[in-house]
Amino acid sequence: MSFWNILLAILVFSLIIIIHEFGHFIVAKWNKIGVIEFSLGMGPRLISWVKTETGRKVFFLKSSKFFEEHPEYMDNTIYSWKVLPFGGSCMMLGEEEAVEDERAFGKKSVYARMAVIFAGPFFNLVLAFVLALVIMGAVGYDEAAVNRVEEGSPMAEAGVQQGDLITEINGTKIVIERDLRTYLLFHPTTSEAAQFKISRNGEERELTVTPALVKDEKGTESYKFGYSYGNVSRTRVYGFDVVKYALYEVKFWITTTIQSLGQMITGRVSPKDVSGPVGIVQYVGETVNESASGGAWFVVLQLINISILLTANLGVMNLLPIPALDGGRLLLLIVEWIRRKPINAKIEGYVNMTGFALLMILMVLILGNDIVKIFL
Repeated sequence: MSFWNILLAILVFSLIIIIHEFGHFIVAKWNKIGVIEFSLGMGPRLISWVKTETGRKVFFLKSSKFFEEHPEYMDNTIYSWKVLPFGGSCMMLGEEEAVEDERAFGKKSVYARMAVIFAGPFFNLVLAFVLALVIMGAVGYDEAAVNRVEEGSPMAEAGVQQGDLITEINGTKIVIERDLRTYLLFHPTTSEAAQFKISRNGEERELTVTPALVKDEKGTESYKFGYSYGNVSRTRVYGFDVVKYALYEVKFWITTTIQSLGQMITGRVSPKDVSGPVGIVQYVGETVNESASGGAWFVVLQLINISILLTANLGVMNLLPIPALDGGRLLLLIVEWIRRKPINAKIEGYVNMTGFALLMILMVLILGNDIVKIFL
């Protein structure tokens, strides 16, 4: 991994994290909740600043010493850039403890608190949509087009031709090429017949295709339909179709993330296939290297594609009802709303602390897995 690839990965991470935390921040401000600190990164502060009442920014390196010398700024929000480029935070007044202040997080209505917590993941999905608009406007979408049919194969016998569009398989709607690729990943081809819907020149046909058992060069047997798919170029779209396919792009990644989680729970996807920050940095580097021959604009488009995947993934994962994640906090707020009274602060603290500890252990395990994969 080169320095530039690591730097590009950090920029992608930073964009996704800052938008997530900005979602919490802007909705907290809108609900008149005091924000103690808004930061990008983790660990010691590199630099911080405070915006004064007159709009002037005061920069400093050590917040504790600064506030000792300038207590008049204690109620202002600290904006910080920290050493480790992964993570970020939006620390709100009274978020972790009871504070007798009208601006405290705990003093606001349950609806306001739910909105603040939900805003982070929601802004990740908004970012995914905005980036998808750029991709759709620039290069369009990838159709699930048949680009080759093997002579004498089940698909050839069913009448499928090069250029046909696959619009449905076994009741699952296919809009883009990745729909088909993902479906085949989660539903490997067996001896069972499949129901296809094929579009040719605007006319749709329904086909039943039974895969054939074939041997490869190594003598390994597997069931095949006898075709390949994917356009060399993407299909351009204009006007409202740009919005339509951008929305579909976000929907695709949300659905894929949920399906992947289901596959992990059922054991069909190994935990070893999960990547953390190091694995993602390696993936970004490989993608940049592979796309470099296409020019700078092509590299930018690939980075935008990766950002869509990561920010949609973060949005969905953060909504899982797991302690220490936004979804876990939302669940506690929903329980409070149902009970019509707050959950015991000690119980909530223990739940969040336990969840955070387990999350850190998981992150360490994923980090170790990433490092092992680099050397294998």
